[in-house]
Amino acid sequence: MTSATLGLGLAAYPAAALAKPPKALTPEEIAAIEAAFGKKGRSVDNEALYTVPLPRNDLKVAIKGEPVPIPFGFGGWASFKRTKDGKQIMVMSDTVLQQHEVAGVMDAAIANGLEIAALHNHFFYEEPRIFYMHLHGMGSDAGELAKRYMAAIQPSPLHPANQPKPNPSATPPTPAFEIPALDAVVGYKATPNGTTIKYTVGRADLTVMDMNVEMTAAIGLNSWAAFAGNMEQAHIAGDIAMLEREVNVVIPILRKAGLEVVALHHHMLFENPRMIFLHYYGTGPAMKLAVGFKAALDVLGKKPGGMPMRHN
Repeated sequence: MTSATLGLGLAAYPAAALAKPPKALTPEEIAAIEAAFGKKGRSVDNEALYTVPLPRNDLKVAIKGEPVPIPFGFGGWASFKRTKDGKQIMVMSDTVLQQHEVAGVMDAAIANGLEIAALHNHFFYEEPRIFYMHLHGMGSDAGELAKRYMAAIQPSPLHPANQPKPNPSATPPTPAFEIPALDAVVGYKATPNGTTIKYTVGRADLTVMDMNVEMTAAIGLNSWAAFAGNMEQAHIAGDIAMLEREVNVVIPILRKAGLEVVALHHHMLFENPRMIFLHYYGTGPAMKLAVGFKAALDVLGKKPGGMPMRHN
């Protein structure tokens, strides 16, 4: 995670709600989550949450007939975070499913007391066709909440027990990108993952609350850009997290940069302020694609004249 901020806007949520940061999950709660998932995640200390990656390593995905790696945008996650008053824990997830898997997971989620917050595409042209289901749940016991979530994804190969085992003898792949040069354009540091790199940028100019939980970058409130390929011919895919009034400022900027807008939708329910997420895709020289992503970031949190604005 980066500590850099977008704009200088002040938090708009009432000060009383933000007086005390949420307490991090305890080691015992984390152990219970890991036991339910059958795998380890990671703590994001500055956001007081615990997140477990759920990649679809069972899939081979192509876009316009060209293979792309799973970290390019076909990895899900589930994050756990305590409410501000400490009484409840939220699970929020992005669940990566093939079309024929959606109904079974949706029914299992409902049966296990979880809410479906969103269902949508993130791409055009991908084979097989992929959909993303955002699941949401609340509970007082982290282990029981994790078990409910795992029961919901049990029908899907997404479940860690159904995923292929990694080959420990394989040489880890590395990205074919000049990462420092791209970092200089974007203004943030990329995280390598196999042959891809990814930029994840939170909305530090906003305080967004959902069911008394502060939405932060690691629980889904972020803009991101993933790069696959190489410097000369790259794929870019990503997401821009926007206030409603920013949507039709960002879209023309992405189109001018030659990036396709492939989806426009919500990811959460009940959040305040309301957030809209725009997914985009493009191909070309990596530096040019990075400039397009940066141009979209630069208008977030600013009024039309270009100055930072207070978000109320």
